[in-house]
Amino acid sequence: MYRRLDGRHIVETLRRLELRIGERFPGSGLSQVCADLLAAATESMARVALFQRPNVPLRVGSWALIVTIAFTVLEALVHLPVAPRWEEFAVFLQSSQAIQNVVFLGIAVLFLANVETHIRRRRTLSAIHELRSIAHIVDMHQLTKDPDQVLAEGAATASSPHRPMTRFELSRYLDYCAELLSLTSKVAALYVQDFQDPVVLEAVNDVETLTTGLSSKIWQKIMILDRPT
Repeated sequence: MYRRLDGRHIVETLRRLELRIGERFPGSGLSQVCADLLAAATESMARVALFQRPNVPLRVGSWALIVTIAFTVLEALVHLPVAPRWEEFAVFLQSSQAIQNVVFLGIAVLFLANVETHIRRRRTLSAIHELRSIAHIVDMHQLTKDPDQVLAEGAATASSPHRPMTRFELSRYLDYCAELLSLTSKVAALYVQDFQDPVVLEAVNDVETLTTGLSSKIWQKIMILDRPT
């Protein structure tokens, strides 16, 4: 049970995090971001289950071509002599229209197989792009949360952001942002748990690299807040 990500646990963790943020910062934009990530995680579970289902029309087409190849090969073999010499067999392979058809049908089978993979890859990349955008939105919410607002005194300008948080509240806010980024990468990882496509795997790794880098900036702020004054 500890060797696979369970999307249900990710969703439950996000649901509790949404409650925590809403209770600490009611009506905040960060609470809305968490709600959107929760919806994306729920949708991701449904998408992963949908993407794992075979594309029936493409599978039927592939099997129809395979059956056609088998009948074509059998028909060609029927027209061979009972005990053909190698020279006769080589000439047959070069001149037989049936063999040429087999080659083209085999290429068609490979094409249909690649089409199914391409469709799943395109849909998965679109979902991962959505998670990447959420990670950037989380970063925007912590961008102006500067530890200096509670650790140092200074006059605010007319364009300074409104900063009513206490030291403890700011620390909790930043910690919530770090949790959201971590859970974003976990939702992205669901897409490659059963789909080892190199392009999709690279996209998920990019999301993990992005969230890790953004979390590092947040934790630098938290460490500054935790320093004794």
